[in-house]
Amino acid sequence: MSAVGSPLFSDVRLARQLLRGSDRREWWRITLTGAGAALATGFALAAVALASVDGVHTVSALHGLLSDPGTRSGVIAGLLLLLVPVLAFLGQCTRIGAVHRDRRLAGLRLAGATPWQVRRIAALETGLACLVGSAVATTGSVLALLRLWSGPNAVTWAGVALVAVGVPVLGAAAGALALRRVVASPLGRVRRVRPVTGRGPGLLFLAALALLAAVAPFAMDTGRRGSGNRLHWETPLTVFCLVLALGAGAVWLAGAASRRIGRLIAGRARSAAPLIAAERLRDDPWAPARTHAALLVVTVAATAFLCIRHAFLTELRSDRQWAADTAYYTTGLDLTGAALLVALAIALSGLAVGTAESVATRRRTLAAQAAAGVPRAVLGRALLLETALPLAPALLLACAGGMAVGTWYAALTGAGSVPWTALLAAPAVYAACLLAAATALPLLGRSVSPGELRYA
Repeated sequence: MSAVGSPLFSDVRLARQLLRGSDRREWWRITLTGAGAALATGFALAAVALASVDGVHTVSALHGLLSDPGTRSGVIAGLLLLLVPVLAFLGQCTRIGAVHRDRRLAGLRLAGATPWQVRRIAALETGLACLVGSAVATTGSVLALLRLWSGPNAVTWAGVALVAVGVPVLGAAAGALALRRVVASPLGRVRRVRPVTGRGPGLLFLAALALLAAVAPFAMDTGRRGSGNRLHWETPLTVFCLVLALGAGAVWLAGAASRRIGRLIAGRARSAAPLIAAERLRDDPWAPARTHAALLVVTVAATAFLCIRHAFLTELRSDRQWAADTAYYTTGLDLTGAALLVALAIALSGLAVGTAESVATRRRTLAAQAAAGVPRAVLGRALLLETALPLAPALLLACAGGMAVGTWYAALTGAGSVPWTALLAAPAVYAACLLAAATALPLLGRSVSPGELRYA
């Protein structure tokens, strides 16, 4: 059957065959995609289960943190925010998968498939991998739900079904979005049409700000009226829109900063490694910006959290009425810190996959540079500099923003000075990012093989 004009179910069947025919080098990507989908499904199902609980219910777990609708909405907001780095991680897995499968995608083009159809088949492969991960997470979550909850209502089951179907759809949509600028030619090459401006991230940032401005008044009105015994959706949605705006703004600023840093270093570089890294940043400044956005948001949140935790605990110790149930408040703080650590781990995984995607995309260019006499150590240093150079000023700015938020909160509560440990957030995240980027160095060693020149 010709690939041209084939219906959607034929593309799904072809994507399933390609997925089953993957070699051992691709199964790690499929495993990571399924794991990301399982995480997203677990977070979403937990949020659905908590949101379906109406009014005040006595829950012994977490020192009663889930009993009150107000604190329960904060937990739901945290679970929804964890979906942002997970979806970004799935997009990175899709991009690297398309590059590894470029020869098979080229075969589809030779069979008559259009560029959009090739991208759709590659995105459907991601959707099928997400379906497996979502099915595993849904099964485990349903069994846990039946064990912990005696009577889930119809709204809960409807939410479970919606999440089980929605996560694979979101995974395929994230894959299609990540592959929108990837064009596979019939001659076995993959070409990226790179954006020349930051108009896309800028428009997304403005749209997120508009959505935040539309939702925030409802949350403020809810706070004035009081939560009562009803769980309100306005506050979690407002926090989600705020993080979305921060992420889009981080991509926008990081891309512009990467281009400027690349131009600055290219004119002053005196060795090969900084020059190669600078030219890469000038050529595609938005590639590191996509992977750095989640890390910048996590750095802002972590720095502010350390300051707010210090101020809150200081106020808690000084108030005898609050100190009577210290565990109730410290449990919420510990849960927030654990959520930030999970978000950081997911963002670092996305950075590692994004660095590997960058190496896989340029493997022919890297092989040509190695064949021309560029030492492998120089190429490795250039790869690390591509992460280190634009990330350093961005993390300092993110840490300053988090410190500003924390100082403002400390001034409102009268807690005094902010803790010095908050200043360690930026260097700790920076070191973790360099370690995550270094995981792609073994792939670099295989990519500079002279055999890659056969397909140039």
